[in-house]
Amino acid sequence: MAALSASGCTQTSFGLPELDVDPISTSGVRPQISIDKSVTVPDVMYAAVQEGPYHLPAVPYQKVPAQFRRQVVLDPTGEQPGTIVVHLQQRFLYLVQPGGDAIRYGVGIGKAGFLWNGRANIQYKKEWPRWTPPREMIQRKPELVKYQNGQEPGPDNPLGARALYIFKDGVDTGYRIHGSPEWWSIGQSMSSGCVRLINQDIIDLYNRVPGKATVVVV
Repeated sequence: MAALSASGCTQTSFGLPELDVDPISTSGVRPQISIDKSVTVPDVMYAAVQEGPYHLPAVPYQKVPAQFRRQVVLDPTGEQPGTIVVHLQQRFLYLVQPGGDAIRYGVGIGKAGFLWNGRANIQYKKEWPRWTPPREMIQRKPELVKYQNGQEPGPDNPLGARALYIFKDGVDTGYRIHGSPEWWSIGQSMSSGCVRLINQDIIDLYNRVPGKATVVVV
């Protein structure tokens, strides 16, 4: 993995759905993409969420460009099912599905100087994670010193509702795939290297990602 460093991140139910695949096809014609009950109407996907003491407001998805909303697409990656593929230039994250499909999510990525790429894996996942800015980030932004012992979980936490922790060869890269309260940042390049999703999307992704999933960033 190129340019890895402990960078940290700036800015932050549902069960596993059944997939209904159209079984009808003709010779040489691929069946339709899967119909996933959790990837359907934006009003459903981006509705408000209440989890214990934590409340996520509904996302005004009409203000999110359509290409960055959660959707099922034909898999363009060629990777094995269960693999996460992040396309930095496109600002898309793909979770590869069986049968040639992928669930695609819009993402925000690292700004210039914080980009990274390569292959790694998800070592572990956390619901409502605590965020602790690394020392280098506090040096760049001294106002974050108040969080040197960590920021409490919650909808305003920079890691959002969920975080997937990326390791390479058993070592923490410092990078995360996580939620963000800043839904308007999706599709932009403004984090310190982490991959951010709309909070409702990271919850959906979290519930689907298998343990020790492979992550490919290109």
